[in-house]
Amino acid sequence: MPVPRRPGIRIHSSGPHTPKTIMTEPLRRGTRIAHIGVAVRAIDDLLPILRDVLEMPEVPLNDADGARIVGLAAGESLVELLQATADDTPIGKYVAKRGPGIHHVCFAVDDLDGMLQRCRDAGLRLIDEVPRIGAEGKRIAFLHPSATAGILVELSEY
Repeated sequence: MPVPRRPGIRIHSSGPHTPKTIMTEPLRRGTRIAHIGVAVRAIDDLLPILRDVLEMPEVPLNDADGARIVGLAAGESLVELLQATADDTPIGKYVAKRGPGIHHVCFAVDDLDGMLQRCRDAGLRLIDEVPRIGAEGKRIAFLHPSATAGILVELSEY
């Protein structure tokens, strides 16, 4: 009877009477939504609704790229409220041009460098050719919206 497999576990056996050894493989989680970035004029315009009415707990995050960032847990994903610290920052320019709203979708991936290479191989335009550190202290990289049907896509390592 075959031994059931679980992710991350590999069982080796050379015969029916040989002791089995268990070796762990890196756990592959697959691509998932890590967070949704929402550009706002003022965090306090939306924070009470999400935190107090919808009962989404705050998650501490670092500010980054000229934005004040407040995270809120939504199951296993986050909603990041992004408020510009100045008009000439990426979020400041976004809000001035498009108004408040969804700014980007972030997908967590198992292998950021490998995924960026897959994107290059597919001919996708990248904003970040090499990963950088994002608000959660994780390595991130953005794909250009022209390559993703107008959606700004962030890739992040788990």
